[in-house]
Amino acid sequence: MNTTPPMINFAQPCLDDATIQDVADVLRSNWITSGPRTVALEQALSTSFGGRPTRMLTSATAAMEVALDVCGIGPGDEVITSAQSFFSTMNMIVKVGARPVFVDCELASRNILLQQVETAITPQTKAIMPTHFPGALVDMDALLALAKKHGLRVIEDAALVQGSYWKDQAIGSFGDIATFSFHPNKNMTTIEGGAIVVNTEQEAKQVDILRFHGITRLADDTRDVVTAGGKFNLSDVSAAIGLRQLPQLDSFLQKRQSLVQRYFQNFPKIPGAVLPPNDMPRQSWNMFCVLFPFADLKTSRKELRDALRQHGIATGVSYEALHTTTLGRSLGYSEGQFPNAERIANETLTLPLHVNMTLEDVDRVCETVKTVLGL
Repeated sequence: MNTTPPMINFAQPCLDDATIQDVADVLRSNWITSGPRTVALEQALSTSFGGRPTRMLTSATAAMEVALDVCGIGPGDEVITSAQSFFSTMNMIVKVGARPVFVDCELASRNILLQQVETAITPQTKAIMPTHFPGALVDMDALLALAKKHGLRVIEDAALVQGSYWKDQAIGSFGDIATFSFHPNKNMTTIEGGAIVVNTEQEAKQVDILRFHGITRLADDTRDVVTAGGKFNLSDVSAAIGLRQLPQLDSFLQKRQSLVQRYFQNFPKIPGAVLPPNDMPRQSWNMFCVLFPFADLKTSRKELRDALRQHGIATGVSYEALHTTTLGRSLGYSEGQFPNAERIANETLTLPLHVNMTLEDVDRVCETVKTVLGL
């Protein structure tokens, strides 16, 4: 008899029957690449961002690359970013030929340390690329003031925080450029997909060109290429899913909020553990990351993850420190430069969080952590 408890997945999308039917309708329509549904999703997202021009792309990573191109960033330029982020921030800066200039982050919130950003600015600096983390956002007032003072662009990596508010403004509805992710583990999904929010229709037209081979149409309906573009256009199949997901976003976020508050209520007391902040209102929760003092607990992250998996609980690691990757080291960085980012990289365990979970699932995770650690 199998007594293994059912698996609590680390992340999982929520796709209802109506969404599946819409996908079937798109497939039957024979218009499955970028078309009317993609345009409709862009318009709906634009409305959610206060009317700012919004374009869909194949991923948030593609949105970052296009954002850098829109800002004219390339060889010889520098972009300041946090050493604590997903690989895409570093990768896209390098891909366009610029240099990522890393700074450290705050330990609990994981947000970029703006005082270090200011000291890192040089004549070659062209932009700041911060990553927002669940629970607490980068201080947008201070960030935008700093960027304005030095004449820099700001490209927000908002992949984890769609639906979050800075004071009374939704992230993406103000500022400079923001990028979002609709990967299946994000707050809403289009399977794969991302969005870029820009300032003007002229910038949106640049995105249109850059996401589809750099093509512009001439007066006689022939085509020309002035700048090298990529192939980042979203399919209508994916857009149909997004059009169903977006109206559900608020309910998704409310469910995530209830699960997270249960984590805060029931997570075992572990001396030296660091939980995310929980004091900023109107935050979306895409992840629940905990720093464990593994040395004090006389175990390792892998041992804890393996033990939890044996109990039917999947976990993640978010994120490795960018400057200690092989690519980061090839850029001249080394271990020891950004201690908070490194501690986060070494001690973080990301616990299950998705809208298909129940409060009882959270209780099970917390109790299993307690049991496995012998607390």
